[in-house]
Amino acid sequence: MATTPTREVARRVFAGEFNDATYTFKESDDERAPVYLLLPTGERANRVFLVGTLMETEDVGDDSEYWQGQVIDPNGDRYYMYAGQYQPDAASMLRELEPPAYISVVGKPRTYETDDGEVNVSIRPESITEVDAATRDRWVVETAERTLDRIGRYKDETGEDGDAAVDEYVAMAAEEYDLPIEDYRRQVVEALESLEDDEAVAAEPDA
Repeated sequence: MATTPTREVARRVFAGEFNDATYTFKESDDERAPVYLLLPTGERANRVFLVGTLMETEDVGDDSEYWQGQVIDPNGDRYYMYAGQYQPDAASMLRELEPPAYISVVGKPRTYETDDGEVNVSIRPESITEVDAATRDRWVVETAERTLDRIGRYKDETGEDGDAAVDEYVAMAAEEYDLPIEDYRRQVVEALESLEDDEAVAAEPDA
């Protein structure tokens, strides 16, 4: 009896790290093998899960609808996503939603090399759902925790004594990216501070 392949875990990642993740790879030569995005903190991602503020939508298609959505995270960094005829539900949501709106998105990362050799990262959404502020806040806290876990493992693996990392994805990230890992800890701190600022504003009495 054939088994149904399990779906990949959708990784939580802030936009700053997501946009730095320009390296993709496969783990087999099978044409249908999943493509993974390598996060700079040393984790592979075939799917991502984000919650943020949808700020802009635009139909950028020529012959048929092809919707672009821009979503900002609490640090003000942007995710870009694109949905067309092969993602009809997501495209419909981008057509109908009125920015600004809190949304959750599950989708697959995609990379694209520009003519000048830069690599841009975007999301092909599988699902888009409008959510409330409390859902966004929970996502920020959980994504902060996941990011700190990855940073901790990365630092443990790479070590101060120069030993090579044992974790294959940490080793791959250390080789592929020349990026200060502390940048992502700073993004975590800023994201959590933004929640505190929002709570402080909400607690202020009306003038």
